[in-house]
Amino acid sequence: MIITSAQLLAHLLGDYFLQSGWMANNKTKRCWPAFVHAVVYSLPFLLMFQPSLEAMFVIMSTHFLIDRWRLARYVAYAKEFLSPYSTWRPWSEHSGTGYHKDTPPFLSVWLMILIDNTMHIMINAVALTCF
Repeated sequence: MIITSAQLLAHLLGDYFLQSGWMANNKTKRCWPAFVHAVVYSLPFLLMFQPSLEAMFVIMSTHFLIDRWRLARYVAYAKEFLSPYSTWRPWSEHSGTGYHKDTPPFLSVWLMILIDNTMHIMINAVALTCF
């Protein structure tokens, strides 16, 4: 799997440049804004790569799922158990980002954004390579 600069550009265009404030503010609250965002997000991939129908489905549907239910926070929570020094803390002690409530808010938000972007980029690369 190789991630190209064109794939990164398509991701950045779709996830940031083409995302409206309405999409950003509502995609984790309701399905319609998340669906609209996933469709708009997929357009740069469609125009730049002319991917197969299967690849487009994977790109669009996984983007919808990851963003609608903010799945990156669960990855953030799970990865905390990889540290040999971690102690189990219940989900209730974690913020909406998956990081413990003692983590500075600005840091936990940016770390979750990085996990979210990494998830999208990896899935897109697999979809474009395998389908």
